[in-house]
Amino acid sequence: MLTLDLTSTPRWHELAPGVRVQLRPLTTAQMVATRSDPAVEAVPEEASDEERAVAFAKALARRAVLAWEGIGDADGNPIDPSPEAIDALLDVWPIFEAFQLTYVSKGLLLEQEKNASALSPNGPSAGATDIATPAKRRARTARRG
Repeated sequence: MLTLDLTSTPRWHELAPGVRVQLRPLTTAQMVATRSDPAVEAVPEEASDEERAVAFAKALARRAVLAWEGIGDADGNPIDPSPEAIDALLDVWPIFEAFQLTYVSKGLLLEQEKNASALSPNGPSAGATDIATPAKRRARTARRG
């Protein structure tokens, strides 16, 4: 079931121990605006998917980040979010991954699922559970007459 959260209250997301960011809710308007962001549109056609993902994530973060805690300059002094600081924050690999997982992927999940049930995970017995009890001994084969 799709659960609608009709509040537009920003939420805090922990991206690393001691590092939290307050983000606007991820909306259609934000996603559309990010897709047409000049930095995203400036990515060359021959760019890799990874380069596109980084440009998109940074553009989205610049729109979404309202405040943060646990982020400072080279001298350890707390700094406020700015476009340059947000880009620098997402250049830190574990932060980028956490932002993708906690914020971006939740918005893309519905697009992937098309508002339906998620696919079963891969692997043996990943999507189903056994309901039959195991046999206690091997079955005999029929004799040929």
